[in-house]
Amino acid sequence: MSYGQQYPDVSELPAAAVQLNHTAVYASDRHLSAEFIAAILGLKVGAPFGPFLPVDLGNGVTLDYYEKRDEPIQSQHYAFIVPEAQFDTMIARLEAVGVTYYADPGHTEPGRINRLFGGRGAYFDDPDGHNLEIMTRPYVRP
Repeated sequence: MSYGQQYPDVSELPAAAVQLNHTAVYASDRHLSAEFIAAILGLKVGAPFGPFLPVDLGNGVTLDYYEKRDEPIQSQHYAFIVPEAQFDTMIARLEAVGVTYYADPGHTEPGRINRLFGGRGAYFDDPDGHNLEIMTRPYVRP
């Protein structure tokens, strides 16, 4: 049984009515991880908000870095649409800090980018092993 069948009184909203506002990103050192992604993307780290250290993205979504030292960090994937004009700068920032980037999510093509959907993209790890992606065009979905 699907949830729609289980809860038939739930009305459907248009997709544009529901937006992601923030997500917690677990990190062994919230300052290091927040500063890393902010530096690569050319953003700023915000003031702490309780246990969270926020990095605001351009579409109203915040990455709230949360320090978790009592257990291993489970790798997650975060993908960012970035301006074409800034892509090379971001790749140069990765190179400057000695972070390898890859053309593929499995990290088998080091030092290369992809050209999916008429844009450019690359994958790289943050300090805790989260698989990050920058891309200049969103994926085309059927």
